[in-house]
Amino acid sequence: MGTTWTNWSRTASATPHRVERPTSAEQIAEAVAAAPAIRPRGSGHSFTGIAVAPGAALDLDAWTGLVEVSGTLVTVRSGTTLRQLNALLDDLGLAMANLGDIDAQTIAGAISTGTHGTGAEFGGLATQVAALELVLADGSLVRCSADERPELFHAARVGLGALGVISTVTLRCVPSFVLHAREYRDRLDPLLERFDHLTAVEDHVEFHWFPHGDWVMVKRNNRVDEPPAPMSDLRRFYEYELMQNGAYGLVCGLARAVPPASRALSWMCGALTGKRVHRDVSHRVFTTPRRVRFVETEYAVPRAALHDVLRELRAVVARLDHGVLVPVEVRVAAGDDIWLSTAFGRDTAYVAVHQFLGMPYRRYFDAFERIAGAVGGRPHWGKMHRLDAAALRERYPHFDDFRRVRAEVDPEGKFGNAYLDRVLG
Repeated sequence: MGTTWTNWSRTASATPHRVERPTSAEQIAEAVAAAPAIRPRGSGHSFTGIAVAPGAALDLDAWTGLVEVSGTLVTVRSGTTLRQLNALLDDLGLAMANLGDIDAQTIAGAISTGTHGTGAEFGGLATQVAALELVLADGSLVRCSADERPELFHAARVGLGALGVISTVTLRCVPSFVLHAREYRDRLDPLLERFDHLTAVEDHVEFHWFPHGDWVMVKRNNRVDEPPAPMSDLRRFYEYELMQNGAYGLVCGLARAVPPASRALSWMCGALTGKRVHRDVSHRVFTTPRRVRFVETEYAVPRAALHDVLRELRAVVARLDHGVLVPVEVRVAAGDDIWLSTAFGRDTAYVAVHQFLGMPYRRYFDAFERIAGAVGGRPHWGKMHRLDAAALRERYPHFDDFRRVRAEVDPEGKFGNAYLDRVLG
């Protein structure tokens, strides 16, 4: 009997019958072929039950590192975390073209759930994938790319772990680059008036809105041909460990203990947001440590609908009977052609809604889901949502194509679990 596993946000847990820890592709294949039901579980950074293993769990912590480097094409084992990958690429003078703000996920888990960063000209992490190797339900190891088994490739880049176990990922990387980072406090309405212009002329723009007021923290990261001028280790510790995690965590804990104070504390956090300007290698700007735990839902909405969504969300927050401590995060991405990508076929705005762990969130999240759903929003596969296969089919033109490929490569549903039953049928 395996020990109980819990995800990062403590919203999902499982006690698998056994845990397999392979150290080779052959061992992955053997474990898959022998098990009637098995799930890879990554690093547990999804907020849904997507990684819950009802039978055997596949832990790929020991299946990490580089396999091959050919120019800017880099093949990496699937259990490699983004933090590990960034360090390996740095040593090669390479980088991922874009990243999200958390680096704890495995590369396979990140692409399989549709992880993304921000940038109007950039897609999610899965758009950087050139090829995949997967272990299918019968234990066979297959390769797919745009030219080799292209339908499987279209499906598997954001595959939810439903098609097989990813063994290796080949990434299109770029030469290492430096980002000039500017972070500062602004007001929501003036920022929204400029937001379309900012996203058009700057590389990576996002903002975090503190919802019991109009304070926002803006992040503008641009590629520059200049040497790094990073924060000192002391300044970085102060900004990210002491303030962004330590002090902020204490404020959130106080709000949970004294709920009537939560709105004022949220406003205070926004009003006290400071200013940071620095230059550093890309992954040290894109990603920051996140130790304050929260729950989250996120929807991808058409870019043109962003202002309406935020206007309605502001009205919802004003009517809530509880406070919201964690800011709303807004990012953008270019449309892509990946079947279950949340940005499939359209330029996209991402609106992520959070709440500090242990505080009420259901009414808030449900209201946001209704707002996003009214404009055809698509939920992030790794974040909390209530949609089922019938609703999702209407939002993904290739939904039935994905189901067809799944039936071909996993006819008995070996890789299924309750979450996949709900979202895929």
